[in-house]
Amino acid sequence: MEVPELFRCPISMELMENPVTISTGVTYEKKNIEKWLFTFKKATCPATMQTLTSFHLTPNHTLKSLISSWLKVSSHDQPPSSHPSSLSSNLILPNILSTIHSTPFKVNSLKKLKTLMAASKDDHDHQRLFITSGGIQVLGSIMHQVTISTDDQNTDFAAFRACEEAVGVLSHLHLTEKSPAELLAKPEFMKPLVIMLQRGSTNARLNSMTILLKMSRIINININIENNNDQDHFDVFKSLMDLLSDEISGELGSYSLEVLLSLIASSKKNRVKVIEAGAVCVLIELLSDIANRHKCEKMMLFLKRLCECPEGRLAFSEHGMGIAVVSKKLSRVSETATKLGVKILWLVSSFSPSEKVLNEMLFCGAIRKLVGLLHIDGRSSTKEKALKIIRMHGGFWRQYPCFPSELKDYMRLLHP
Repeated sequence: MEVPELFRCPISMELMENPVTISTGVTYEKKNIEKWLFTFKKATCPATMQTLTSFHLTPNHTLKSLISSWLKVSSHDQPPSSHPSSLSSNLILPNILSTIHSTPFKVNSLKKLKTLMAASKDDHDHQRLFITSGGIQVLGSIMHQVTISTDDQNTDFAAFRACEEAVGVLSHLHLTEKSPAELLAKPEFMKPLVIMLQRGSTNARLNSMTILLKMSRIINININIENNNDQDHFDVFKSLMDLLSDEISGELGSYSLEVLLSLIASSKKNRVKVIEAGAVCVLIELLSDIANRHKCEKMMLFLKRLCECPEGRLAFSEHGMGIAVVSKKLSRVSETATKLGVKILWLVSSFSPSEKVLNEMLFCGAIRKLVGLLHIDGRSSTKEKALKIIRMHGGFWRQYPCFPSELKDYMRLLHP
């Protein structure tokens, strides 16, 4: 049976029998730390290498009791995850939260907290204990420190690392109620999340997106936006779009696409903000090269939702490649991509039918593909929208000499 990391001596990595804590707050097996200090004549903490202010060894009775209880459970061949998890919830977790501000080694404490949260991610009592013990507020105050150092243009590495670990802890939090999600939507959390998205490690960025995705499934993140700095929220979308643009072939790009789709699903304000962040341009350029069917469908869905807004249709119409890229995907990628592509063309040609848009639809081959869809057997919403587009603008397209001759007769039937 694997020994929990919290029960291992940092020196020997073996189960502790007589744990003692030194002045830095780190706990060791007594015989091991005594050998380090008094045999090898060291004056530093083995784990942190900080110079010790005292050589006093304090017995850690709480940890010793936990180890004893764990051993009893293990000896009866019971799963160690349930009972020790309860012990960790009732004793270790509140203790870490209450002492984390006073310790100079916040990263170590946060790593222990993250281990606890990850090990008991399906334990609802443990999750509830974290929330009721003020865990979100404690981590919020730690994360806020990174914004202070950033505002001073003198980023504190320790504060930055602590923020990364705090975000990692929160990524294991199950958000099933509005209150915790609304708390996370406040500026003291949103601004650090933006910093992590922009400059954090790969794990920190993924953890930040995990938090945003969970929040967006519980609340409309715009709930508190009027009370916040709008620029913070704009930066969220800008950062996610940068990740999507730079990392589309990797995990970060795929996850940022999922988060963005979730954020705009039911919020018109979020759609406008992501359009302001350059989403339409990015999507068109990515779609021109994307080969993965699943990602193509996701991006077409994203673009379709943005074109449901006047701002999105304007950005699409003004882009020189928009019509050409979407037309190319029709009847080529998948039935889903074709359906979404026709919806995009229908939205643009119905609500923003400028001469430029109609000319591009003709010259990029969109009309030929739309007519081709009419020959598919059966009825479908895609076929009906294609027919509506042709009926709506057939008279305009028919006047051009370059209009395909085989389609002119078809147009005469629609427009006698």
